[in-house]
Amino acid sequence: MPPQPVAEAARIRVTGVVQGVGFRPFVWRLAQELQLAGWVRNDAAGVEIHAEGAGLDRFVDRLKTEAPPLARVDAVTVAAAGQAGHAGFTICDSAGGRVGTAIGHDTAPCAACLAELFDPKNRRWRHGFITCTHCGPRYTLTRHLPYDRPQTSLAPFPLCPDCAREYADPADRRFHAETTCCPNCGPQLSLLNGTGNVLAGEPIAATLALLQAGRIVAIKGLGGFHLACDARNAQAVTELRQRKQREEKPFAVMVADTEAAARHAKVGAGETALLESPERPIVLLEQLMELPGVAPALSEIGLMLPATPIQQMLFHDAPELALVMTSANPHGEPLVIGNTEALERLAGIAAAFLLHDRDIVVRCDDSVRRGTQFIRRARGYVPCAIKLPGAGPSILAVGGWFKNTVCVMRDDEAFVSQHIGDLDNAAACGFFEETVAHLLHILDVEPECVAHDLHPDFHSSRFAAGLGIPAVGVQHHHAHIAAVCAEHGIEAPVLGLALDGVGLGNDGSAWGGELLRVDGAQCERLGHLAPLGLPGGDVAAREPWRMAAAALHVLGRGDEIAQRFAAEPAAATVATMLARGLNCPPTSSAGRLFDAAAGLLDVRRRANFEGQAAMLLEGLAARHGPLAPLAGGWQIVDDQLDLRPLLAALVEAPDRQVAAALFHATLTAALVDWVVRAAQRCGITTVAVAGGCLLNRLLATGLREALPRHGLRFVTAQRLPPNDGGLSLGQAWVARLTRTRPACP
Repeated sequence: MPPQPVAEAARIRVTGVVQGVGFRPFVWRLAQELQLAGWVRNDAAGVEIHAEGAGLDRFVDRLKTEAPPLARVDAVTVAAAGQAGHAGFTICDSAGGRVGTAIGHDTAPCAACLAELFDPKNRRWRHGFITCTHCGPRYTLTRHLPYDRPQTSLAPFPLCPDCAREYADPADRRFHAETTCCPNCGPQLSLLNGTGNVLAGEPIAATLALLQAGRIVAIKGLGGFHLACDARNAQAVTELRQRKQREEKPFAVMVADTEAAARHAKVGAGETALLESPERPIVLLEQLMELPGVAPALSEIGLMLPATPIQQMLFHDAPELALVMTSANPHGEPLVIGNTEALERLAGIAAAFLLHDRDIVVRCDDSVRRGTQFIRRARGYVPCAIKLPGAGPSILAVGGWFKNTVCVMRDDEAFVSQHIGDLDNAAACGFFEETVAHLLHILDVEPECVAHDLHPDFHSSRFAAGLGIPAVGVQHHHAHIAAVCAEHGIEAPVLGLALDGVGLGNDGSAWGGELLRVDGAQCERLGHLAPLGLPGGDVAAREPWRMAAAALHVLGRGDEIAQRFAAEPAAATVATMLARGLNCPPTSSAGRLFDAAAGLLDVRRRANFEGQAAMLLEGLAARHGPLAPLAGGWQIVDDQLDLRPLLAALVEAPDRQVAAALFHATLTAALVDWVVRAAQRCGITTVAVAGGCLLNRLLATGLREALPRHGLRFVTAQRLPPNDGGLSLGQAWVARLTRTRPACP
């Protein structure tokens, strides 16, 4: 049946990301073109339109297909309305009501704004806060919805007459651009020394002079401060490491453009598109020319392009520049966002502070990506919603301990917060609670229940228990697989392959290499990796040599531990602990298996940051290239995947690169064999794969390529990280299904 024409007068509702992105002026221009009368306004649910005239069907269709670049139209609903006799089409003030929309994400300056920024004849020439409806900050400076200037941190900056005229002109690019301003009415830059005194000179030029002289400068960005230094100055990089207590964890580097990026790393078409995207993430790329001390001994480097007008001006004036741009926070604490806070918390780290007087409302770190995969999801992508297959009750999920995020489900959308980090100090826990409160407030949600990890000692779990609403504990690896199901809208049973560090299992032991059958809120453990002991408990996660000792023990070679690791003072004690089963809890963790391999090959005895040993092992394997798996390198007994034959081969391996490549090839083949056998037994053809080990490119690529050859569908995280950064979405998904589909008795 052909579509029916829309009535002569209609009330139209548009939902999605439709505020702060130029949607109302777009509607106004479209109405002018089609000679429609009526009005458009923002309200808490999105955009509401009353339109009168012929051709409303074309108007509705074009609302969907021609929206502004930063808009995301989720739905357009139309209802007949009575003629009101409007003489023209107007843009009205925002209405109130329950919030049902979301604020947009922060983006880099658009091409039109950049052209003005560097045009000496333009009144916004070198104005560090240039923006329009198509670009600039959104989420990090919004206090409330609807998204209007009084609800943002631009409220203290009244528009000058020139900006007010642009703001009021529907034909202007800055019509109702809530963050618009100019040098006469907007925020101002200043450069301060460590004691808070203003330094002489133009702030950008003076900042460049300090950086080029090898000094460390704190620079205020969109979601927080960066600590910056010259990435080509090894002494400056070393000084930054020492002051920030960041021994070997890699730094991100900002360069002027993709041409500059290509001097340091391999940059293909896909990587170019990511680097130049409005979201401006850090992109992990294969290193070509190593910058001393930036990413020591790693095969990849994280590069990013300027994301703010201030950063653009620095690189415009010094295009050859390469800057370390690392999160400005004392070791392990949340990102610094306030000017006074920066001067206090970064004292002794930064020599100078490039500040401005526009408040940052929401802490939001840089996002990190490798191709289509998120490593960390934050600035530029939060709070973009993940669409769910249907509506349901409002849920809050509070994530885990490491790489914490929180998630709020509202109607048929899931909003996952920015990266919060590890909840291992009071300041981080405060940031976590601040994020929960802000997300619930800005989305106007009162959750029906809260979901949390099974571990009772996590701050997030204790917080959930204290909310006074129904709480749902979700097993860690169930949540990993459920996150993939939620993102892809999978409601049928799946096989789940969860590969990560350690999560508390249903039996109270330390899980981490799990084969699961997941059917919504139901989860069955089908199998797991053969366990290794954790000598000393959690300390084994930081000292890979201990996991190597555990591998020697299960191979019946425990008497070799003391001699093999003679340089370790605790080696003999660890050997005794393993022999007697003292303080060596068993774990099925895939992450600890990687540590055992790295320890046996003496790649790394102690890790200075999480995953370091596995990353170095992967780098060795990548440099060697692919190998065939070890024949007989694994066994599957009683649904346990036993890799002792592979570990035995590593003990005697003469070449670390060859052995590292052999480890990756054999582990991948073993996992595929394990999954295929389970799929044949269960009759399930969709395999959801998640966990921190999926950040290993060789493993993830091997599984992605091999499983479909056996007729299985491979699905993994795409809009969230596969590690604990996506855990809160899975928790919320399980909790929602628990509320709507109670378990059978």
